[in-house]
Amino acid sequence: MSASPRLVEVRQKVLKRNDLLARELRQRFQAAGVYVVSLVSSPGSGKTALLEKTLSLVRPNARVAALVGDLATDNDAVRLRRSMALVRQITTGTVCHLDAEMVEKALADWNLADLDLLFIENVGNLVCPSSYDLGENLRAVLMSVTEGEDKPLKYPTIFNTADLAIITKADLAQAVEFDWDAARQNINAVRPGMEVIALSSKTGEGMDRWTEWLLDAARRPFRCK
Repeated sequence: MSASPRLVEVRQKVLKRNDLLARELRQRFQAAGVYVVSLVSSPGSGKTALLEKTLSLVRPNARVAALVGDLATDNDAVRLRRSMALVRQITTGTVCHLDAEMVEKALADWNLADLDLLFIENVGNLVCPSSYDLGENLRAVLMSVTEGEDKPLKYPTIFNTADLAIITKADLAQAVEFDWDAARQNINAVRPGMEVIALSSKTGEGMDRWTEWLLDAARRPFRCK
C-alpha cells in the first residue's frame, strides 16, 4: 500500500527543513575553515573502532573533534574520548538517524574556528541516514568484510549518496573468504568511480592511506555542495 498524500507532504516538509539547516551548517563550516566528515554504516561494521583509531592518529597533526550518534547510552563517546579529542554524544532515542538540527544543537557552544576536522558518526543504519544532509563535506560509507560483498546492492541509496567507500576489518578477509573484486564491482555498479579504501583498525593496515587522505582533504579549498 502506498503512503498517504498527508504522510508524503509531512516527509517532504521535514526533508526541506533539514536541507535548509544543512545549508546553513555548511556555510558555518566553510566560514570556520573546518572540514566535516560523516561516517555511516550498519551496526557492527567497526565504525567506532575506526573513528577512535583515526582521532588518535590525526590529532597530532590537526585539531579534531567528533559528534557521535546512538539511540541510547554514551558508551561510544566515552570510548572515543580516550583519543584525547573533543567528543560529544548525541542520543537520538527512537530516531534511527542524525539530522541537521541535532548536529546544530550539539555544536551550540563549540568554537568551530578551533577545529580543522570534525567527524560525525551517524547511528548504525544504512537506510534512514541516506536522506539527511548534515552539512558535511564528505560522506564515507563503511562496509566490513564480515557483512558480505553485496552490501552496496542491498543498500544502493546510501552508497549512491556517499563520496567514499571504506571496507573495514580487512584482517578478517581471508578467514571469511571475502571477494575483493566482487565488492569493488558492486560498489562501482552503484556509484561508478567512487574511491574505495580497505583497512583494518586492529592491525593498522590501510590506516596511513586513510589518514593521509583526510589530512590532504582538510588542506584543500572548502568545497560547497
